[in-house]
Amino acid sequence: MSSATYTVSGMTCGHCVGTVKSEVGKISGVTGVDVDLATGKVTVTGEQAIEESLVRDAVEEAGYELVPA
Repeated sequence: MSSATYTVSGMTCGHCVGTVKSEVGKISGVTGVDVDLATGKVTVTGEQAIEESLVRDAVEEAGYELVPA
């Protein structure tokens, strides 16, 4: 198991959280997505490490932006 935490900008409500969870959850190998609206943190858990570019693409597909670390 592997997990990584990212910061996402632009989320303002529960619908935003659901949209990000849904899109990131579609990535092959992802086993869990936890989104904290208050902090903008998204923790992605997978069978193996998930490439940041895949997470970035999914977050952008949802209409939000991954904040550079």
